[in-house]
Amino acid sequence: MNPIVFAILLVGGLGLVAGLILAVASILMAVPVDEKVKALREKLPGINCGACGYSGCDGYAEAMAKGEAAVGQCSPGGAAVAEATGELLGVNAKVEIKTALVRCGGCETYTARKLEYSGLPSCASAILFYGGNWQCQYGCLGYGDCVAVCQYGAIKVENGLAKIDPTLCRGCTKCVSACPKNLIVMNTAASKGVVRCSSHDKGPVTRKACTVGCIACGKCTKVCEYDAIHIDNFLATIDPDKCVGCGKCAENCPTHCISVFGNVAVLEKE
Repeated sequence: MNPIVFAILLVGGLGLVAGLILAVASILMAVPVDEKVKALREKLPGINCGACGYSGCDGYAEAMAKGEAAVGQCSPGGAAVAEATGELLGVNAKVEIKTALVRCGGCETYTARKLEYSGLPSCASAILFYGGNWQCQYGCLGYGDCVAVCQYGAIKVENGLAKIDPTLCRGCTKCVSACPKNLIVMNTAASKGVVRCSSHDKGPVTRKACTVGCIACGKCTKVCEYDAIHIDNFLATIDPDKCVGCGKCAENCPTHCISVFGNVAVLEKE
């Protein structure tokens, strides 16, 4: 037999045998597909943001199928996804809407720069240079790392401060991870009052750095009838479970750093 023809037949035969072995192995070692998980996964948006508390859409679908996770935890999917997954599981969908919130109001109108920064226009880079170029070491750097990761156009930087439009925010939490100052948090619709400051400096230091920063004066705690506000490490904090949104704290705050019935990530001093 011609050596070339023999080589071709040999290689072809080996390929055929290997193919048969793989086909048999794929049948014998196949992992059963949970049709419920598959159906749930198809209803999820597929952005794998982790806002639901799981590794991604696959993990959340599996958890729902096993009864380990409730429907309605997908913030980007909102009510539509909650209803669709709830229908598949035969449960009522209860959606907790979450939107991102910037805990800072110190734009260029209310604070000043301590130095000129000419490095990369990135918050992650600017923070490495003396903590950034603003007087307040806790404030928004304003270079838009959060803007870059937002897929919904919900964030923009105005006057040196990141601002989030709650009507566009889908709660994916990517901006939370992108902020090197940890200024962005997820806020629920149930949250009434919000302190838009993250400074833990003493009052005089904060006041010198930013005119809308919390100076820990305690006036908000004195007027709150529901024990919802406390001063912790020179910063006022509001307990969302106790706050009823009466607005007295905001009315008595001398620096106007408290917003009530917020979910609006823009602070403007009146």
